[in-house]
Amino acid sequence: MFVDECTVKLAAGDGGRGCISFRREKYEPWGGPNGGDGGRGGDVVLLGDVNTNNLVDYKYQPHWNAERGEHGQGSDCHGSDGVHRVLKMPLGTVVVDLATGKPVAEIIADGERIVLCKGGNGGWGNTHFKTSTNRAPKRANPGHPGARGEYRLVLKSIADVGLVGFPNAGKSSLTTRITKARPKTAAYPFTTLHPQIGVIEYGDEIKGRRRLLLADVPGLIEGASENRGLGHRFLRHIERCALLIFLLDMAGSDARDPRADYKHLLHELELYDKAMLKKPRVVVANKMDLPEAAAQLAKFKRRYRTVDVLEISCLTGDGLERLKKELLKRVGRFRAQEKTSPAAAA
Repeated sequence: MFVDECTVKLAAGDGGRGCISFRREKYEPWGGPNGGDGGRGGDVVLLGDVNTNNLVDYKYQPHWNAERGEHGQGSDCHGSDGVHRVLKMPLGTVVVDLATGKPVAEIIADGERIVLCKGGNGGWGNTHFKTSTNRAPKRANPGHPGARGEYRLVLKSIADVGLVGFPNAGKSSLTTRITKARPKTAAYPFTTLHPQIGVIEYGDEIKGRRRLLLADVPGLIEGASENRGLGHRFLRHIERCALLIFLLDMAGSDARDPRADYKHLLHELELYDKAMLKKPRVVVANKMDLPEAAAQLAKFKRRYRTVDVLEISCLTGDGLERLKKELLKRVGRFRAQEKTSPAAAA
């Protein structure tokens, strides 16, 4: 089961209370105070984990608490600190505080640790309150409560390339052919029910970067912005992509028109977020092995004269190697521009 959004209630551990105690030893009638401090409560820590791919662990277990600190004891024995609660999060998770409605954390890198709820400090024992005029203080501090709150976890997958298209355009087939992911493929719409992340591997002949991450989201349909179909709610998974692939069924199967499909895809992305249209994109014409595809491609090029089209066939494999190299080149160019842009320098 794939879960990309859920609500959790988190609570850090409370600090232990300080101890009121006095030395009672033979021949030491005025031993003085020896109450220890309480232990510190454990933190709730978010840990980025590349091997975790969704939030299903938190959908059905929304309450997570860290351990409280132990109370102080006599003989100057301090209570032990509470154990931290470490929650593994998929990369790309955004944490929103429901009390304010604002994002408070974002997990980007594998191994990244963010303390979301800090444990309470332990209280002082009566040893701390000893003075020259008060040699037998009967006072100790309670432990401080740990931080707690209710948060919404929203997963926005981190991928280099995002794949969008209408149902039955061949997105799952393309993902299968050029990555190691194995999504379900079938000859009916909405075979893909949740986002798929695949790895595009490159051989030793490619210098530098040798892998890309591809995000395949469920097919979009016209009116997706009005909650029709499945794809619109998953578009957040391609927000961070450096490049978008617009995959078109150029053979016009199911009585579709590739020109209209391209127009509708642009429109739905604009309704979701206008910034999506500013991302670099490549138009890929699939099913070029079918006899109807050539005529449809000619019509498409007459309509969109400035759009470069890469021709492929997921069935025969034609054009796939060229597509992989083109993706690597364009993503590399985008990443290089990111590093040299004024915003990145700031």
